[in-house]
Amino acid sequence: MTSSRIDRIRTLLQMELQPTQLEIIDESAKHIGHVGAAGGAGHFQVHIKSEQFLGKSTIACHRLVYQALDSMMIKDIHALSILIQQ
Repeated sequence: MTSSRIDRIRTLLQMELQPTQLEIIDESAKHIGHVGAAGGAGHFQVHIKSEQFLGKSTIACHRLVYQALDSMMIKDIHALSILIQQ
């Protein structure tokens, strides 16, 4: 299931932000026993670079990522760490 979540995250980010660099790391195993993990949602780290981030603040870039992943944010993603590369 984890690889399908990563694939879905990748697809959504590619469709919305056309990243020039993208790395997705599943950190869910580090959070076994955590309340969010008990519900099945995962913990992910995203390293992303996109031309859509140029001239935007870090907060604005994070909002774009969250907007792209909105459909996954409750059921599939419990925690998301974002590293914007500019």
